[in-house]
Amino acid sequence: MIKPIDKITNEKALENAIKRYREKGIILPTFEQQKNPELIPEKIKAKLKNIGLWDFNPLNLYRITWKNEPKEFGGLFGKPNYIEIPKEITGVDAKIVLLIGKWFPTGAHKVGAAYGCLAPRVTTGEFDPSFHKAVWPSTGNYCRGGAFDSKLMDTEAIAILPEEMSKERFDWLREIAKATVIATPGSESNVKEIYDKCWELKRTRDDVVIFNQFDEFGNAAWHYNITGNAIEEVYNLVKTDKSEFAAYISATGSAGTIAAGDYLRTKHPHLKVVASEALQCPTILRNGFGAHRIEGIGDKHIPWIHNVKNTDAVTAIDDEDTMRILRLFNEPEGKKYLISCGIDKDFVNLLSLLGISSIGNLLSAIKTAKYFEMTSDDVIFTIATDSEEMYSSRLVELNTQRGAYTQLQAAKDMEKCIFGQHTDNMRELNYNDRKAVHNLKYFTWIEQQEKELEDLNQLWYDRKIWDTMFNQVNRWDELINEFNERTGLLKNL
Repeated sequence: MIKPIDKITNEKALENAIKRYREKGIILPTFEQQKNPELIPEKIKAKLKNIGLWDFNPLNLYRITWKNEPKEFGGLFGKPNYIEIPKEITGVDAKIVLLIGKWFPTGAHKVGAAYGCLAPRVTTGEFDPSFHKAVWPSTGNYCRGGAFDSKLMDTEAIAILPEEMSKERFDWLREIAKATVIATPGSESNVKEIYDKCWELKRTRDDVVIFNQFDEFGNAAWHYNITGNAIEEVYNLVKTDKSEFAAYISATGSAGTIAAGDYLRTKHPHLKVVASEALQCPTILRNGFGAHRIEGIGDKHIPWIHNVKNTDAVTAIDDEDTMRILRLFNEPEGKKYLISCGIDKDFVNLLSLLGISSIGNLLSAIKTAKYFEMTSDDVIFTIATDSEEMYSSRLVELNTQRGAYTQLQAAKDMEKCIFGQHTDNMRELNYNDRKAVHNLKYFTWIEQQEKELEDLNQLWYDRKIWDTMFNQVNRWDELINEFNERTGLLKNL
């Protein structure tokens, strides 16, 4: 049966971690502090004023939050980072708001998902940083976040990702994080090859712990509690007396971020939770498969931690649209065109905060607004998981392949790829649709990954299991506080 992580399992490994962290000066933040940074001790905040956002300093564990000041060095905390996309860009009346991931350490929110997996294992003795290596299988930013967290938590990282992922990811992992990098065959969609490498490591080494984001509930629990709360906070900032929280859009990816929708439904029972995937790999939409260019989403399977009972609809976005909009939002001629349309220059410069999957989320939000005929009273939230900064090499590639970008091309891309989004390649999911999506988990998780059939059935029939797994963080905070108490570092600040 599926059970939460709530007990110390290896006191010797825990003692090793406590001793190591005491020597290295590593203090673990609670999840409550990542949700509400105002709870962080003032002495830690004072030290953060002299630390860069991306520095490999253990105190940057306290910057795993949506509420960092948007600055590269010495920032503290404020409201969650977000932007509201104007109607002049979206072409729809509904208000579309994106939470911004660029201002996390590493420039993406996956440091949070990784912390949600690693911290509970350290504080229960399941992971001994003096012996174990942390393995981060990923098709996007997760292995980047895992490598960053590993370095801050004084353990070695092994990153596994497809060889066709962006150059920026590989360069940072190898040259900056000094992680061991294993490149597996294929592109974004080739997740089975990553799993095969994980099995190889597990069968040949006893010093590795696999943190598989697709089946680690720490990933989803972090987003349920931290991302969900941040979205609720921003909604209260942007809403009017007439506003309705209409929809939450999330690329499926590892199904961590979409778990924020489970939290938001506890506050807004009628909102639509909409999954976004690539048209070239429409796994939920059509049981489809294929390679695509929206890095970080769409991996030809249904993640174990995806509560598909809570997913109301699915959209599929053509990856060609995301690549064209990446150019529109970032090339000088694209920016000039947007400004000529009457869009504020300062706002146009903010559009670089959207990476490729973020653009996909925006296009899914537009499709959702059109499908459900949403009005100016409706508010849609989605996520900008990372920024253009992660894909600069893709812009270079596009320029090489297609030539210099022009305002004429910008006009075509705006009309076709944004205003031209329709309600095709989209479906509402009824009960049987959702069960069919859930049943797809069998082929990956039972046949390939050796999970138990009774556990798969528990995820569908047990009405309490999702609440149990999403709400583990209160117990994890107790374990973190006990851990910090035993190192003695926090009280001796």
